[in-house]
Amino acid sequence: MVVRSRILGCGAYLPSRVVTNAELARRLDTTDEWIVQRTGIRERRVAADGELTSHLATHAAGAALGAAGLAAADIDLIVLATSTPDQTFPATAARVQAAIGMTRGCAFDIQAVCTGFVYALAVADNFLRLGQARTALVIGAETFSRILDWDDRATCVLFGDGAGAVAMQATDGEGTVRDRGILSTHLYSDGRYHDLLYVDGGPSSTGTAGHLRMAGREVFRHAVVKLAEAVDAAIVQNRLRPADIDWLVPHQANRRIIDGMGARLHLPPEKVVLTVDRHANTSAASIPLALAEACADGRIRPGHLVLLEAMGGGFTWGSALVRW
Repeated sequence: MVVRSRILGCGAYLPSRVVTNAELARRLDTTDEWIVQRTGIRERRVAADGELTSHLATHAAGAALGAAGLAAADIDLIVLATSTPDQTFPATAARVQAAIGMTRGCAFDIQAVCTGFVYALAVADNFLRLGQARTALVIGAETFSRILDWDDRATCVLFGDGAGAVAMQATDGEGTVRDRGILSTHLYSDGRYHDLLYVDGGPSSTGTAGHLRMAGREVFRHAVVKLAEAVDAAIVQNRLRPADIDWLVPHQANRRIIDGMGARLHLPPEKVVLTVDRHANTSAASIPLALAEACADGRIRPGHLVLLEAMGGGFTWGSALVRW
């Protein structure tokens, strides 16, 4: 028998405040048409004053536990992906641990920007497969609105706040692609591209949080190549064909990139989960938010083969293949 990490339930949380393109256009040199044409984004959510990343993550974690039929006492691992922690330390995951009433095991953050959820999923999968934990919460949560330069129309229109989570448990499988659970994960990074997507602050450099800076055209160009690399790795390792994929759940950064990856896999648009129009880019939260939506409305069902892929600052990029 082979141990697989099976996803038992998904949860999501979005702040209540909706910021439309029209609202941004009233104070920036931009238009709804310009934003939609280039990104596919129509609106985004923004956290309220005093609403922290840990608050969003705790709501999403609770929803995932409810969907999985689990209690906090069942969890022995929390891996939280975020680039916008509540504080420099302690880990935001530890605040979630306390908030949900989990009193054993361990909780920690990882930081891989927009690829963060895929990285966190891989880390938790390894814990479960090696027997170091049995049941885990994997969370992606962000308040990117706090690190945006709201006068920079090239970046502030692209991002939003939110959180998503999955509850996972170690189960026995036969070691085939028919097993339910995470079949493989594929992680990459290349620090030479630091200056194309970064935040111009930090405790060690400036003592301030800083603002997000991005060379949009260059990021777009690299994303197409690097996401293809990660997607191909998942398909080849599992000896599958693109036609075997039931759902593509991509990082929700840009509609044109998402459409391009769907076309590369020869997937019809209705097999690609799309939330970027309503959520914008929520970084590490984007994939679990999309997963939660597609599970809640019945699109993703048991037995489906689901491919996750993302790329973020660093650069980081990666993929995960899951039999639901």
